Amino acid sequence: MEEAHALLRQHHDFPDVLRYHSQVSIKDEKGYAWQVLLFKQNYNSPVKDLRLRLVAFPGVVEIAHPQPLLIETAERNLLSASDAYALTAPAPNVGEYKLTDVLPKLTTTDALKLYVPVSFRQPLVLNIPNTVVTEWQWLVTEID
Repeated sequence: MEEAHALLRQHHDFPDVLRYHSQVSIKDEKGYAWQVLLFKQNYNSPVKDLRLRLVAFPGVVEIAHPQPLLIETAERNLLSASDAYALTAPAPNVGEYKLTDVLPKLTTTDALKLYVPVSFRQPLVLNIPNTVVTEWQWLVTEID
């Protein structure tokens, strides 16, 4: 299995306002690449929402809305992230999940498994390596 490395990237939300996000391409068990993007939103609020956006290649996968994303930890605990696009997905191959309450429950930076709800079959599994989880934790705790 090839190792995936995330990359913290900067983007401009507004002139002179830089934001950071974590972005990585990860292949599913069928060999299709997904863009996995973790970012903060609502910067003006005291509580910053954490969102995980998953984007599959168009026409290959249809994400089942409004089902939650299940996250399996190395200790085999299952966490659930609610669907932020329950009624308003921009495209069938795009999902976005609320991780604000989930990431603090990850007590380690061990690898994770994401069970992506897809239409007409069992959830699709994305393996998130520990290097990416480490970056997610860093984005959450160290960067505003």
